[in-house]
Amino acid sequence: MRSLRIKVTCGAEDPERCNQAFTVAAMAVASGADVGLWLTGEAAWFGVAGRAEEFSLPLAAPLADLRDAVLAGGQLTVCTQCADRRGITAADVLPGVRIAGAAVFTEEILGDGVQALVY
Repeated sequence: MRSLRIKVTCGAEDPERCNQAFTVAAMAVASGADVGLWLTGEAAWFGVAGRAEEFSLPLAAPLADLRDAVLAGGQLTVCTQCADRRGITAADVLPGVRIAGAAVFTEEILGDGVQALVY
């Protein structure tokens, strides 16, 4: 099975696209794939405690549940520059969430057998 790296570039301002990225990531984890979900732009806030719990989209799985599924079986990463722009530090993110930059994302997506998706 290929590895999957998903970058979500929006947050609550585009709830359907944001939720789709989390849903695909959580389903890929459930399927046994090696999954990394990258939170960029306004999605960076969902690496912080309490933020995903505030997100609501009718007829969609709770974002916090999807996030927790990714954390349980995959990797959740907040973009370094996006975190810096928002004043998010390593002390602010949930346990298991890392902050990393474009060099790490590029290294991951250029690996053999990796599929990258951007939402």
